[in-house]
Amino acid sequence: MAHKLEVRGVGYAYHTMEGETPALSDISFTADTGEFIAVVGPSGCGKSTLLSLLCGLVKPESGSILIDQKPLEEAGDLIGYMLQKDHLFEWRTILSNVSLGLEIQKRLTPETQNELKEMLKTYGLEEFQDMRPSQLSGGMRQRAALIRTLALKPDILLLDEPFSALDYQTRLAVCDDISTIIRKTKKTAVLVTHDLSEAISVADQIIVLSPRPARVKAIIPISFPKKNQLQGESKETALKDTDHAAPGRTESTISPMERRNTPEFSQYFNLIWKELKHDGA
Repeated sequence: MAHKLEVRGVGYAYHTMEGETPALSDISFTADTGEFIAVVGPSGCGKSTLLSLLCGLVKPESGSILIDQKPLEEAGDLIGYMLQKDHLFEWRTILSNVSLGLEIQKRLTPETQNELKEMLKTYGLEEFQDMRPSQLSGGMRQRAALIRTLALKPDILLLDEPFSALDYQTRLAVCDDISTIIRKTKKTAVLVTHDLSEAISVADQIIVLSPRPARVKAIIPISFPKKNQLQGESKETALKDTDHAAPGRTESTISPMERRNTPEFSQYFNLIWKELKHDGA
């Protein structure tokens, strides 16, 4: 089966009057439909640059990026980007904010607006649709930002530390909430984060980058017991079964919060931490 996203030998450098600064070198990985990828690495290694390449804001100097086996420039509206801040406009209501992308693309119709209202209802924001952003909590604002992105119906979501501006308690709840929404909509997602716990709690695989110029140090598949296995099956059976779990499955996948309470969680954390510390991160 063809991959939804393929990154093949991508390299990129920043050029100034003072010279060249290599950012990424020979980056390669794939993501399948419905798969959740997390990218971690030392500060300044080029994680956000990678997202800029994946969404087409800048072009790679070497290598290629394919979506459904086609060059990135032919992807059109298949990619959605969720930033660190929600960037909701205070002078617009929540409904008007989540409609913004459709307005810009001249796709806002009575039908698409009804779809937006249904999404607000589904994700718990229906009663807040006529309020202003300042009247909502940080978690609600991030949910609204996600709805604004999902309204454009992208196949791939790029997430640039979307929970970093939230306090720790809210961050845990919103990470759980938003990652569950993404899985239910069966979107392929690529998350950049500094938080190893966050990466392990949501990802199907974690890409560990080296210091700049970033290279792929390791690609670590992540699997956890399913809900029915946590409720009574043996750990040995659970681990055997999860080896064959399909990426992005939602009917029996445990939540990010539930992942944090399993023995596997600390094992993955120690493994990834050692990969990063080996480079002095």
